[in-house]
Amino acid sequence: MRSSRAGGSSQRQLRVGEQVRHALSEVLQRGDVRDDLLEAAVLSVSEVRMSPDLKIATAFVSPIGAVDHEAAVEALNRHARFIRGRLSPALRQMKYMPEIRFRLDTSFDNFARIDRLLKSPEVARDLDENESKEGEE
Repeated sequence: MRSSRAGGSSQRQLRVGEQVRHALSEVLQRGDVRDDLLEAAVLSVSEVRMSPDLKIATAFVSPIGAVDHEAAVEALNRHARFIRGRLSPALRQMKYMPEIRFRLDTSFDNFARIDRLLKSPEVARDLDENESKEGEE
């Protein structure tokens, strides 16, 4: 099945990714994974991207309240096989249970950085200059 969008995910990948995200969120919320690092943080699963064959699920997580975000993601990857087993009941309709890989979600950091740049005095000055030039025309 080819994607209708160039370089993008197919509808099937998006749908399955969302199902895996919901199931993963439930497993993490229940606290099935016993790890001191993970128990001290709230984990937000922002997105799950599926490989074209649906055998690999890359989960983007944001550990809220964890001091070391990288260590929290490493802990999740250490427990990935256990978590995969806990996902089975919620994803029993799938032919293959996907391998779960955890990655740190940096999109919120990128949004904050862009917001800071837009609010910086240099950018504000340039925007004011552009607006005054447009008003003169």
